[in-house]
Amino acid sequence: MLVPVLATPPHSLIFVERAQHLRRHPGQIAFPGGAADASDAGDPVRTALRELEEEIGVESERVRVAGRLPDSKQEFYRFIVTPIVGVLDAATRFLVDGEEIASLFAVPLAAILAAGALYEDTAIIAAHGKTMYAFDYEGRHIWGFTGGILKSFVDAWSEPESALRSAIEAAF
Repeated sequence: MLVPVLATPPHSLIFVERAQHLRRHPGQIAFPGGAADASDAGDPVRTALRELEEEIGVESERVRVAGRLPDSKQEFYRFIVTPIVGVLDAATRFLVDGEEIASLFAVPLAAILAAGALYEDTAIIAAHGKTMYAFDYEGRHIWGFTGGILKSFVDAWSEPESALRSAIEAAF
Protein backbone atom coordinates (compact mmCIF):
# COMPACT_ATOMS: atom_id res chain seq x y z
CA MET A 1 0.00 0.00 0.00
CA LEU A 2 1.22 3.49 -0.80
CA VAL A 3 0.13 6.58 1.12
CA PRO A 4 0.58 9.12 -1.70
CA VAL A 5 1.34 12.74 -0.82
CA LEU A 6 1.18 15.37 -3.57
CA ALA A 7 4.24 17.60 -3.76
CA THR A 8 2.17 20.29 -5.48
CA PRO A 9 0.46 22.77 -3.12
CA PRO A 10 -1.91 22.42 -1.48
CA HIS A 11 -0.11 19.29 -0.37
CA SER A 12 -2.69 16.52 -0.22
CA LEU A 13 -3.09 12.81 0.31
CA ILE A 14 -4.56 10.81 -2.56
CA PHE A 15 -7.31 8.28 -1.85
CA VAL A 16 -9.04 5.87 -4.21
CA GLU A 17 -12.61 4.66 -4.25
CA ARG A 18 -12.74 0.98 -5.05
CA ALA A 19 -15.06 -0.21 -7.82
CA GLN A 20 -18.52 -1.43 -6.76
CA HIS A 21 -18.23 -4.82 -8.49
CA LEU A 22 -15.17 -5.99 -6.55
CA ARG A 23 -15.50 -9.00 -4.25
CA ARG A 24 -13.38 -7.42 -1.51
CA HIS A 25 -14.24 -3.99 -0.11
CA PRO A 26 -16.49 -2.75 -2.97
CA GLY A 27 -16.97 1.02 -3.00
CA GLN A 28 -14.72 1.59 -0.02
CA ILE A 29 -12.21 4.41 0.24
CA ALA A 30 -8.60 3.28 0.48
CA PHE A 31 -5.04 4.09 -0.35
CA PRO A 32 -3.72 2.52 -3.55
CA GLY A 33 -2.34 -0.94 -2.97
CA GLY A 34 -2.80 -4.65 -3.09
CA ALA A 35 -1.20 -8.02 -2.65
CA ALA A 36 2.43 -8.72 -3.38
CA ASP A 37 3.43 -10.51 -6.59
CA ALA A 38 6.40 -12.80 -7.05
CA SER A 39 7.97 -10.05 -9.17
CA ASP A 40 8.12 -7.85 -6.05
CA ALA A 41 10.68 -10.23 -4.49
CA GLY A 42 9.25 -9.66 -1.01
CA ASP A 43 9.96 -5.92 -1.12
CA PRO A 44 6.97 -3.90 0.19
CA VAL A 45 8.24 -0.75 -1.58
CA ARG A 46 8.22 -2.56 -4.93
CA THR A 47 4.73 -3.88 -4.20
CA ALA A 48 3.43 -0.42 -3.29
CA LEU A 49 4.96 1.24 -6.37
CA ARG A 50 3.74 -1.49 -8.73
CA GLU A 51 0.22 -1.32 -7.34
CA LEU A 52 0.25 2.49 -7.53
CA GLU A 53 1.06 2.30 -11.23
CA GLU A 54 -1.51 -0.44 -11.90
CA GLU A 55 -4.32 1.31 -10.07
CA ILE A 56 -3.84 5.00 -10.82
CA GLY A 57 -1.14 5.11 -13.50
CA VAL A 58 1.64 6.75 -11.48
CA GLU A 59 5.07 5.56 -12.57
CA SER A 60 7.60 4.76 -9.87
CA GLU A 61 9.97 7.44 -11.26
CA ARG A 62 7.40 10.02 -10.11
CA VAL A 63 7.51 8.85 -6.47
CA ARG A 64 10.03 9.73 -3.80
CA VAL A 65 9.70 7.24 -0.95
CA ALA A 66 9.61 9.19 2.32
CA GLY A 67 9.28 6.31 4.75
CA ARG A 68 7.06 3.58 5.99
CA LEU A 69 4.45 3.29 8.69
CA PRO A 70 4.20 0.36 11.10
CA ASP A 71 2.81 -2.86 9.64
CA SER A 72 -0.94 -3.20 10.11
CA LYS A 73 -2.98 -6.37 10.26
CA GLN A 74 -6.12 -6.39 8.15
CA GLU A 75 -8.20 -8.57 10.47
CA PHE A 76 -10.95 -9.86 8.18
CA TYR A 77 -8.70 -11.20 5.42
CA ARG A 78 -5.69 -11.69 7.73
CA PHE A 79 -3.27 -9.68 5.62
CA ILE A 80 -0.26 -7.89 7.01
CA VAL A 81 0.03 -4.55 5.21
CA THR A 82 3.17 -2.40 5.13
CA PRO A 83 2.13 1.20 4.38
CA ILE A 84 4.79 3.03 2.38
CA VAL A 85 4.63 6.83 2.27
CA GLY A 86 5.65 8.42 -1.02
CA VAL A 87 5.69 11.95 -2.36
CA LEU A 88 4.39 12.30 -5.92
CA ASP A 89 6.29 14.88 -7.96
CA ALA A 90 4.68 17.98 -9.41
CA ALA A 91 4.42 16.52 -12.93
CA THR A 92 2.37 13.51 -11.78
CA ARG A 93 -0.66 12.68 -13.90
CA PHE A 94 -3.22 10.05 -12.97
CA LEU A 95 -4.83 7.36 -15.08
CA VAL A 96 -7.45 5.46 -13.09
CA ASP A 97 -7.57 1.83 -14.21
CA GLY A 98 -11.38 1.66 -14.11
CA GLU A 99 -11.38 -2.08 -13.29
CA GLU A 100 -10.37 -2.00 -9.62
CA ILE A 101 -10.66 1.74 -8.99
CA ALA A 102 -13.77 3.82 -9.66
CA SER A 103 -12.21 7.21 -8.88
CA LEU A 104 -9.59 9.06 -6.91
CA PHE A 105 -9.64 12.24 -4.91
CA ALA A 106 -7.27 14.45 -2.94
CA VAL A 107 -7.64 15.62 0.64
CA PRO A 108 -5.47 18.55 1.75
CA LEU A 109 -2.89 17.56 4.31
CA ALA A 110 -3.94 20.54 6.45
CA ALA A 111 -7.49 19.15 6.69
CA ILE A 112 -6.21 15.74 7.82
CA LEU A 113 -3.82 17.22 10.37
CA ALA A 114 -6.37 19.67 11.83
CA ALA A 115 -7.11 19.12 15.50
CA GLY A 116 -10.03 16.71 15.92
CA ALA A 117 -10.31 15.92 12.21
CA LEU A 118 -9.43 12.27 12.75
CA TYR A 119 -11.63 10.78 15.44
CA GLU A 120 -12.63 7.53 17.13
CA ASP A 121 -15.79 6.39 15.32
CA THR A 122 -18.09 5.39 18.18
CA ALA A 123 -20.76 3.85 15.92
CA ILE A 124 -18.23 1.56 14.26
CA ILE A 125 -16.58 0.81 17.60
CA ALA A 126 -19.98 -0.27 18.97
CA ALA A 127 -20.61 -2.50 15.94
CA HIS A 128 -17.14 -4.07 15.77
CA GLY A 129 -16.04 -3.99 19.40
CA LYS A 130 -12.66 -2.40 18.76
CA THR A 131 -11.24 1.09 18.35
CA MET A 132 -11.57 2.41 14.82
CA TYR A 133 -10.74 5.82 13.46
CA ALA A 134 -12.58 7.90 10.90
CA PHE A 135 -12.20 11.11 8.95
CA ASP A 136 -14.91 12.95 7.02
CA TYR A 137 -14.23 15.15 4.02
CA GLU A 138 -16.65 16.60 1.48
CA GLY A 139 -19.28 13.96 2.12
CA ARG A 140 -16.85 11.04 2.18
CA HIS A 141 -16.46 8.92 5.30
CA ILE A 142 -12.99 7.38 5.53
CA TRP A 143 -12.98 4.65 8.16
CA GLY A 144 -11.97 1.11 9.05
CA PHE A 145 -8.58 -0.12 7.92
CA THR A 146 -7.92 3.08 5.94
CA GLY A 147 -8.86 5.15 8.99
CA GLY A 148 -6.30 3.16 11.01
CA ILE A 149 -3.57 3.80 8.44
CA LEU A 150 -4.52 7.48 8.43
CA LYS A 151 -4.20 7.51 12.25
CA SER A 152 -0.76 5.93 11.95
CA PHE A 153 0.24 8.60 9.41
CA VAL A 154 -1.02 11.47 11.60
CA ASP A 155 0.75 10.01 14.65
CA ALA A 156 4.04 9.66 12.73
CA TRP A 157 3.71 13.18 11.31
CA SER A 158 2.96 14.65 14.73
CA GLU A 159 5.90 13.12 16.60
CA PRO A 160 8.45 15.65 17.84
CA GLU A 161 11.41 15.60 15.45
CA SER A 162 9.36 13.44 13.05
CA ALA A 163 11.62 11.75 10.48
CA LEU A 164 8.59 11.10 8.26
CA ARG A 165 7.48 14.75 8.32
CA SER A 166 11.04 15.89 7.57
CA ALA A 167 11.37 13.49 4.63
CA ILE A 168 8.02 14.55 3.18
CA GLU A 169 8.72 18.27 3.59
CA ALA A 170 12.17 17.82 2.01
CA ALA A 171 10.47 16.36 -1.06
CA PHE A 172 8.25 19.45 -1.46
